[in-house]
Amino acid sequence: MFQDNPLLAQLKKQIQETLPKKEGYIKATDRGFGFLETDNKESIFIPPTYMKNVMHGDRVIAVLRTEKEREVAEPQELVEQAITRFIGRVKLIRNRLHVIPDHPQLKEAIKARAIKGLNPETLKEGDWVVAELTQHPLAGSNQPFFCEVNQKITDSNDKIAPWWVTLARHQLPNAEPAPQDSWTMLDDGIERQDLTDLPFITIDGESTKDMDDALYTVAKDDGSYEITIAIADPTSYIAVGDKMDDEARERGFTIYLPGRNIPMLPRELSDELCSLIENEKRPVLCCRVSIDNTGVIQNDITFFGAWIKSQGRLSYDNVSDFLENGHCDNWTPNAAIEQQIVALQGFATLRADWRMANAVVFPDRPDYRFELSEDNDVVAIHTDLRRIANRMIEEAMITANICAGRALQEKFATGVFNVHSGFHQEKLDTAMEFITNAEAPFTKEEIVTLEGFSALRRWLNTLDSTYLDNRLRKFQAYSEVANIPAPHYAMGLDVYATWTSPIRKYGDMINHRLLKALITGNEPTQKPDDNVGDEIANHRRRHRMAERDVSDWLYVRLLKDAVKNETVFKAEIFDINRAGMRVRLLENGAAAFIPGSLIVDNKERIVCSGELGIINIDGVKEYQLGDTFDVKLTEVRAATRQLVAKPVQQYPAPQVTPVPEQATDAPQKA
Repeated sequence: MFQDNPLLAQLKKQIQETLPKKEGYIKATDRGFGFLETDNKESIFIPPTYMKNVMHGDRVIAVLRTEKEREVAEPQELVEQAITRFIGRVKLIRNRLHVIPDHPQLKEAIKARAIKGLNPETLKEGDWVVAELTQHPLAGSNQPFFCEVNQKITDSNDKIAPWWVTLARHQLPNAEPAPQDSWTMLDDGIERQDLTDLPFITIDGESTKDMDDALYTVAKDDGSYEITIAIADPTSYIAVGDKMDDEARERGFTIYLPGRNIPMLPRELSDELCSLIENEKRPVLCCRVSIDNTGVIQNDITFFGAWIKSQGRLSYDNVSDFLENGHCDNWTPNAAIEQQIVALQGFATLRADWRMANAVVFPDRPDYRFELSEDNDVVAIHTDLRRIANRMIEEAMITANICAGRALQEKFATGVFNVHSGFHQEKLDTAMEFITNAEAPFTKEEIVTLEGFSALRRWLNTLDSTYLDNRLRKFQAYSEVANIPAPHYAMGLDVYATWTSPIRKYGDMINHRLLKALITGNEPTQKPDDNVGDEIANHRRRHRMAERDVSDWLYVRLLKDAVKNETVFKAEIFDINRAGMRVRLLENGAAAFIPGSLIVDNKERIVCSGELGIINIDGVKEYQLGDTFDVKLTEVRAATRQLVAKPVQQYPAPQVTPVPEQATDAPQKA
């Protein structure tokens, strides 16, 4: 009406200019209305009529007015649009193309058209597409939402949709790099020692094809060890700045998703030419170092090029069975391989003991592995516990990366370093309050040092409850990648630079080139620039989100009958917010949300404190971070890939004690 009548529109504008305004983000709800969430934590109601002009996550300026004796916000000006590019599903309304965004808070179909070159007749109901929002009601045109479909991802009923849709959502490649006709080793000036007669071994998963590390260990009579870590050398085939190098940098990492991986390098490199396949001669970059009989890394760190030939393609489970039980039913090593396994175990035990006493060792957590059928249905989820062979390889790789960090720090003062600064500076005082209240024997001055922070982490590992550990993690900084050396507080190490996975990580390829310069005495062909850290962090973040998204999708498929079957799961709390708590099902690794309304049915009885990491019921603490208890699923939301649960133990309504009739001293009637 206002648009059709200029005078009324002008009058409305003048009235609105006199009204107070607030800026904030739009928070949508399932019931059509929403809220304006301001930066100072105000939450102002937005009626359904006004919500039609905004999307969840938009940052807007809204005018405030009173309607029906309630303060409401009417969004007027778009400050920041929440989405532009988005993933959605085709919806045909009266044969006209629409797209419903694939987002829990975005449920309205948006009018759409296909871009030139994309035949709209190929788009069917429910198909997955990539769209671009081209029109927003608050962006000046005062026209309804409109979008353009610029890519079809896959059909609606495609069982591989979880992978293709997720990769498209995070703008990740869905295939390996294109193969080359041939590969020729570069002349990188490295003289390679011939170590093909030494019994190097690889220990990996049964299905691993890109084997990038091999080990040779010597046990000395005095209880010390010498270990040679050999790492696959893709930089002997890929020159800095060539097409393959640029693509590897663009990808950053091999993408690991449940049920499949997408290599950073072409498979003829990652799985063949560079993979340390048993009985195949391969070029490698080596680090040789000694540790004394207390597990301390010595100063004889040496990097060099070599040729090796793995003499044992071993698996984690077979080696673990052999060491834990004295034999393996499926496999028996020859004398040379057995000697290597025993020596590696001795080395790893010393290093683990040293790290446990002087650095930080993380508690073991299982890995969850999806088993898929040939047509991509979820068959089962397997819990892979970290066994002795996994720890042996872990200690060898950590040692190798410490050695690289020290060498690069000393020689170049640059490289690709993994760093962690401990507690966030602005959160330090809050963290200290928790530490003091727990009567932990640490001062503020101590925990800002590497030694003090490491001692705190070791002390936390001795506690029976993980509550304080979980709470303090909320105040820690994130791990980062830097091009100058700095400590890694979370590991308790003064320097750390990874180079042991160059087939899978571009940052490790950079460190290989620096180590080669160290070996030859020449100038490095590549040094990390100022953008490398941000690039690697962005790649890592998107890969983790993609892995989580595919997992959530597969969990919904796997657990679709759990509500009907009333299956009971053991769960652990990993997050608490004002609406409830998030738990992990320990049997399979799935994450589920437990709203406060499913803990007790009266919201006045429950207080969920994300700040403290606890939930009080009737004023009594009943839950805290790290607690484990039994739950049942109440909803499996296939559309949004979410699981909702409730505790098996329910909290009854509080007992109300009857109030006795008031006593009186008046005499009773006869």
